[in-house]
Amino acid sequence: MLPSKNINDLIGIMAALRTPVTGCPWDLEQSFDTIAPYTIEEAYEVADAIERGDISDLRDELGDLLLQVVFHARLAEEQGSFQFEDVVHAITSKLIRRHPHVFGNLQILTPEEVKGLWADIKAQEKADKLAERKAAGLEATSENASLLADIPYNLPALIRAEKLQAKASKVGFDWNDARLVLEKIREETGEIEGALASKDQTNIEEEIGDLLFVVANLARHLSVNPEDALRKANLKFVRRFNYIENNMKLLGKDIKDANLEEMEHFWNEARKLDKMKV
Repeated sequence: MLPSKNINDLIGIMAALRTPVTGCPWDLEQSFDTIAPYTIEEAYEVADAIERGDISDLRDELGDLLLQVVFHARLAEEQGSFQFEDVVHAITSKLIRRHPHVFGNLQILTPEEVKGLWADIKAQEKADKLAERKAAGLEATSENASLLADIPYNLPALIRAEKLQAKASKVGFDWNDARLVLEKIREETGEIEGALASKDQTNIEEEIGDLLFVVANLARHLSVNPEDALRKANLKFVRRFNYIENNMKLLGKDIKDANLEEMEHFWNEARKLDKMKV
């Protein structure tokens, strides 16, 4: 087997890895559940390569993510559910259906009109799925009928919070001013203070969760992606902490031997350097 640019060869490699006796013992042990965490991890590594502007890494990480799709499709094929070709058919059908302004006769002029059309088509798709369930004798539960039911549970919590709030906002369950969200944040910090005084760990966790949820809402009101904002804050923290470590080394000291005053001094230097770069 040689490296190839043909997707069918990748599908063939995956089949070989999953072939009993001659395949890979590790791959043969895997299931949808065990592979799912790797799928999520690979998606994040794609985002990381983009954030770093590393095109070479992006190519490799996209390959790793594609392997996850092929792996799941192979597992489904083995149990007789669907094949990789069915995955391709499903997404091409969806793209054609959701872009009548490109593949049909509908004329859409603005990005906002496109977003509105997309939402309408998704709503119709949801209704069609419910109808299919009923036709198949599957009862449509209240969860399936819920406005929030299509927000996946396994999304990162910050992303899911933003999506839940955005969906609720569409029916008017929302503040109409970002300053009101800020006021709610102040209220939540006060409740955290009360929880700290009570020393009730369960209550503390709940109040911190409420605060994070409202911060995600503020980000949405200000057209900021909270996940992106937090990722950038993480990168900034790493950059500044590395500055502390490097300067401690110049002083001949290990970071573990530094005191808080020394670390804060170099942290503030790093902050000033950041501001100078803006």
